[in-house]
Amino acid sequence: MVDPLAEVVTLLQPRAPFSKVVSGAGRWRVRRAGSGQPFYCVLLDGACRLEVDGRAPVDLVQGDFVLIASVSGFTMSSMTPPTASDADTTPVALLHGEFRLGAQGEPPDVLLLVGHCVFGSPDAALLVSLLPQLVHVRGEPRLATIVQLVADESRAQRAARDVILARLLEVLLIESLRCSAGTAASPGLLRGLADERLAPALRRIHENMKHPWTVAQLAKEAALSRSAFFERFSRALGMAPMAYLLAWRMALAKDLLRRQEGGVADVAERVGYASASAFSVAFTRHVGLPPARYARGQAAS
Repeated sequence: MVDPLAEVVTLLQPRAPFSKVVSGAGRWRVRRAGSGQPFYCVLLDGACRLEVDGRAPVDLVQGDFVLIASVSGFTMSSMTPPTASDADTTPVALLHGEFRLGAQGEPPDVLLLVGHCVFGSPDAALLVSLLPQLVHVRGEPRLATIVQLVADESRAQRAARDVILARLLEVLLIESLRCSAGTAASPGLLRGLADERLAPALRRIHENMKHPWTVAQLAKEAALSRSAFFERFSRALGMAPMAYLLAWRMALAKDLLRRQEGGVADVAERVGYASASAFSVAFTRHVGLPPARYARGQAAS
């Protein structure tokens, strides 16, 4: 059985090569606008407060993991934040690459590992849009084990520390998506997979991309009426069923062309088009380049 989440993660090619340890003491507050890269935070010790734009504040505690989509601005602060009129806190660089927020020279109240995710896929914007705006995981034993390894490695100055930490963070990212599959509140693939009616239809799409799917056929897979399926799918995924199918076909086609796995006709057949010409028209409209030209450009780069 094809796993849609595994396909998304595989195409995303997630990496977390950049991270830094941040400690906080006293009152502090930092504000970040949508940066274009998903932000993650691991609570190594203590507690702090997170407020993502458009959402209620969340108190984070030791062992929590948070992933925030690239489009979202957010504020992190001490549990008792500065007043609204106070300026945001400027991090101060300390020894060994650590940064301090708030009072200097005092024992820290909180210890964080923060950074940005990097995705190797040229379709990262599409694929990230299928993930929740906010992933917050707490109380998952498997995740807690990985967090403990991350905490231990981040505090040490052992050989190859940065390499090990980057690999652990990649595993942490993937595990967090798996843990949050049943609790995703914002539209995206995780929310769709958590829906017992939509999940079979999503899996059928990914299992047989060649099939000329219609909304009626997918609705049958979900045991819903056509209109009920369309509305439920659009609400859960944030896009209509045929838009999702087209976007996914194009993402797979770009991946196949980039890796030079067959000519245009082969790729067209593998992603569900009856002819190379029909595929070329759809691909050019979606990507802005004919598939052959896209493949040459990728090979050259």
